Amino acid sequence: MKQLHGIGKPVRRKEDLRFITGRGQYTADVTLPGQLYLAVCRSPHAHARIKHIDTRAAVAAEGVLAVITADDLETLGIGCIPCIWPLVNAAGEAIFEPPHPILPRDKASYAGEPVAAVVATSAALAGDAAQLIVVDYDPLPAVASATAALAADAPQVWDGCPGNLALAWELGDRAAVDAVFAGATHVVTLDTVQNRLVPSALEPRAANAVYDAGRDEYTVYLASQNPHLFRYLTSRYTMPKVPEHKLRVVAPDVGGGFGSKTPQYNEEYLCIAGAKLTGRPVKWVGTRSEAFVSDAQARDHVTHAEMALAADGKILGIRSRHVADLGAYAQLYGPLVPTLLYATMLSGVYTVPCVHAAVQLAYTNTVPTDAYRGAGRPEAAYTVERLVELAARKLGISAIELRRRNFIPKDAFPYAACTGHVYDSGDYDQCLDLALGAIDFDGFPARQQAARQRGKLRGLGLSVYTEVAGIGPSQPAVNAGSKMAFYEVSTARVNPDGTVTVLTGAHSHGQGHETSFAQVVADKLNVSIDDVEVVHGDTARIPYGTGTFGSRSISIGGGALDLSVDKVIVKGRKIAAHVLEAPFEDIEFIDGFFKVKNSDRLLSFKEIAELAYLPGNYPLHELEPGLEESTYFDPPMNTFPAGCHACEVEIDPDTGKVKVVAYAVGDDFGVIVNPMIVEGQVHGGVAQGIGQALLEHAVYDADSAQLITGSFLDYCMPRADDLPMFSVRSIKSTTPANSLGAKGCGEAGAIGAPGAVMNAIMNALEPLGVAELTMPATAPKVWAAIRAARG
Repeated sequence: MKQLHGIGKPVRRKEDLRFITGRGQYTADVTLPGQLYLAVCRSPHAHARIKHIDTRAAVAAEGVLAVITADDLETLGIGCIPCIWPLVNAAGEAIFEPPHPILPRDKASYAGEPVAAVVATSAALAGDAAQLIVVDYDPLPAVASATAALAADAPQVWDGCPGNLALAWELGDRAAVDAVFAGATHVVTLDTVQNRLVPSALEPRAANAVYDAGRDEYTVYLASQNPHLFRYLTSRYTMPKVPEHKLRVVAPDVGGGFGSKTPQYNEEYLCIAGAKLTGRPVKWVGTRSEAFVSDAQARDHVTHAEMALAADGKILGIRSRHVADLGAYAQLYGPLVPTLLYATMLSGVYTVPCVHAAVQLAYTNTVPTDAYRGAGRPEAAYTVERLVELAARKLGISAIELRRRNFIPKDAFPYAACTGHVYDSGDYDQCLDLALGAIDFDGFPARQQAARQRGKLRGLGLSVYTEVAGIGPSQPAVNAGSKMAFYEVSTARVNPDGTVTVLTGAHSHGQGHETSFAQVVADKLNVSIDDVEVVHGDTARIPYGTGTFGSRSISIGGGALDLSVDKVIVKGRKIAAHVLEAPFEDIEFIDGFFKVKNSDRLLSFKEIAELAYLPGNYPLHELEPGLEESTYFDPPMNTFPAGCHACEVEIDPDTGKVKVVAYAVGDDFGVIVNPMIVEGQVHGGVAQGIGQALLEHAVYDADSAQLITGSFLDYCMPRADDLPMFSVRSIKSTTPANSLGAKGCGEAGAIGAPGAVMNAIMNALEPLGVAELTMPATAPKVWAAIRAARG
């Protein structure tokens, strides 16, 4: 009989018991014998020559065992942090990539950049000693924004990068798209800004490093999304004299990542250096203030986009020109986000014949930018969906009707988009219908009229999105030129008592893998999820892994696991065939039993598990003992989660305050393993998207490039009372990209929400004649726009 914890069941998360009772094991909880602590001395200048560093007072301070400078790192063979996506444009020009040192020797390039570090017997003593380091700086002119950096008279960030232009990159046929625009009946234009965001995971970054001199081995505990990637990049680039088998990376419980815990960071290598220098474990736990000036930031694009349409409203083409801020260095995925991940999604969910995108990547004296929830796809979806709204207004037709006229038909999949992607499957009309029904679209006019009678402005906005997810090594549209692979690895190990241990290269930092992956196994083997243990985050236990990002865990990690369990079943059938003395082809696995067709002869899964470790039951020359199978899964194609977000807002014209009063989602995630977890993922993503649309903005001083919004006193995060109850619904669908039929869901909320919120705001302000607003739509900004429109 089919068990009750399998695929499609809203099972409560197994891991939540330890989290909500304070029994989680985070990197900050790892305290080792002889533990020492690291503190970082950071540059107060955004741009300055380093003339001299005087460490004498710090060396003599109480409890100090080591002071680390660039000279020490050179002696230890610790080099630079690599960018794994060295882009090359169509002309064959490679991106300018300045060396990204752990500690700069000659120049600090953003405020907060580490320039030295102290190791001491307590965190307090290390912090006190770090303040005793005296650095003689020669301040240089700084530049704080990409558009300012590309100006003719801008300060030079890097001597080898004239005009601060790291690379000019394009996608599409410029001449062909220009010709389409020249012959179009209608053209609409959008000028917008993707505001810079500060990722704010619940758990700040942390590291704890151990050096075993006897074995010449390192163990590093990290708050990381990608332990195998850290090990690979460290051994291959940053510490090339350390082979991978001499470096163990453990990422225990991780409290949120959102992309910002994917890159390598300076403090992690400073802990490694400290452990090597002192012979004792060295721990660093970042403060929230440090996170604002050390964790990779996100978005920060200035975009000019246009859409060409025929007289009947058919979209003919889209072109985009935008400038993207890389910050001071090319971070891990930094150049990829505003280029390949953005440009290849500019056709959205529509049958757009042609797209051209021109991107300028610029260096500034700011914190480097990198991937953050959605990474390029929120920017693309926002651009396209704002253009659709503007086009509908210009043509005088419903934005819903305009979308339906241009949707990719559900019978057109797999669909080859003009940007190079092949979409796996989709039904955008059904997603739209779900969202409209959930938000009571038909009742909106009455609610809008009631709001007017109360002196309020009410608006409703939509955003229909799709995203490329489940990226694998066989997809050149977004994987060309990468220094890493994108397959995933899984092992299903059946123990003699019938319990199952799953080893996965995917990593959980809040997504619920320990439950969802257990459900996949439970569904296939008809066992309880309590009998399934999911192991992740330890390079010593797992053969390899790419990690968790880009909504890839269930589609690729789960896909690999599903195939591994299939192999387990095949071997179980072979064992059953020998024990039951029947042909292999006659052995079926049904509801947890290996059964001979057309007979009552059978063995339970638990019995086969025990027999697998007793080789006297089958010939050793045919089958090895044990019941363990692994899979390296390279997906045949990307997945494309999609959906429609509908947002209703009410604005107080006297204060400019925007209140989100209703929010509904109709999504397509393929096969859903756990509806409760999926809904939670959407909730979190929508909250982040609303935060970008209404509140969050990292602001730098234009002259000094100092971060003005350096704490939560100035950087406004969404609170619970900023958000309504969400209605989340999903269509039934599947994908041919993996055997589970799952597409992924982790980034969807953050992709659809900004456009839906801003479209709702513009819908509310349209009667006043407000033409455009940029994010975040704060109360002062909305109030000023209303006042300007009223003259």
